[in-house]
Amino acid sequence: MNKVNTPPQRPNHVEVKNEHYTALDGMRAFAAIGIVMMHVQANLTIKPTSNYLTDTIIPFFTDFVYLFMMISAFGLSCGYYERIKLNQITPNAFYQKRIKRILPFFAIMVLIDVLWERNLNSLIEGFADITLCFGLYPNADIKVIGVGWFIGLVFVFYMVYPFFVFLIDNKRRAWVTLVTSLLLTLIGIHYFSSSSFFDHPMNFGRKNIMYCAPFFVVGGIVYLYREGLAKWECKHQWLMLLIAVAITILAFVSFDYVPKYIPTLILFAAWLVYGLGSKDVILNNKVALYIGKISMEIYLCHMLFFRVVGIAHLERHIQNSNLLYIITLLGTLIGAIIFSHVCKFYVIGRIKWLK
Repeated sequence: MNKVNTPPQRPNHVEVKNEHYTALDGMRAFAAIGIVMMHVQANLTIKPTSNYLTDTIIPFFTDFVYLFMMISAFGLSCGYYERIKLNQITPNAFYQKRIKRILPFFAIMVLIDVLWERNLNSLIEGFADITLCFGLYPNADIKVIGVGWFIGLVFVFYMVYPFFVFLIDNKRRAWVTLVTSLLLTLIGIHYFSSSSFFDHPMNFGRKNIMYCAPFFVVGGIVYLYREGLAKWECKHQWLMLLIAVAITILAFVSFDYVPKYIPTLILFAAWLVYGLGSKDVILNNKVALYIGKISMEIYLCHMLFFRVVGIAHLERHIQNSNLLYIITLLGTLIGAIIFSHVCKFYVIGRIKWLK
């Protein structure tokens, strides 16, 4: 009888160790704080003094969501990329862990917002929120937990993550995927969202998974090269820091001359690489690491505490607009940190079925 040659199978009994890069927690912390700074300034009726910091730097902090996307793809790959390739985790286990990670706190925030608004629209939008599937709606503009659009986008990424693993199965395919995703993004920006081609152009922006796909793919590519990059970065930390700072300066200069999308992609990729092996005290101190662990919760609840601080009408008592911004920011941030800590470690952490 003729023997049938079968391709060698990858062993599925190989133990896959969890990888953790502490500096990325610190990076999450600074990204979360930056987003809070941006939202507080954008929503204050009385703005702080106009200068380069308030007109350019702080508004740019809204783009830290793209850094979150890269870190999410990288971190998720650290935990699940090999397990999915080796068939060591079932879809049930994978999605249960993802849902348990983000839904409880998000559901608490949705409940608070729905009770605050008390109308039919908020109830409908709240229901869409807690399914975690609202990111599949085209052009959805959900007001209940407005910043929660990021959760909807990331959950879509979780949905397609097994396919994402296929797309970055090896380094060559990963680079082809990156180029393809960039082309699809450019097509979405200049073709499908152009009124010159359609009577009702698509609202193609960062709430759309195709628009953000290159950021996730870059996170996956950095994961594939993580060992070599981390070793190199450890030996040349100051050089990598200099490179990241230089790219940041060039990115800000280039925003006036080229589309912002590509410089932003390169900028955050550089900082992600820096975070792989960084041991600097700025990203690795206890405060930054602590805030990094509750960064998602701070992101989700900070606008609630901005509204709470607003009830005090500080503008009636503080005449200096810069001081008003600082006091409002501190009140918002401290409230968000305390609430996030209590909910995550004392409320959600004690619900038995979530453990």
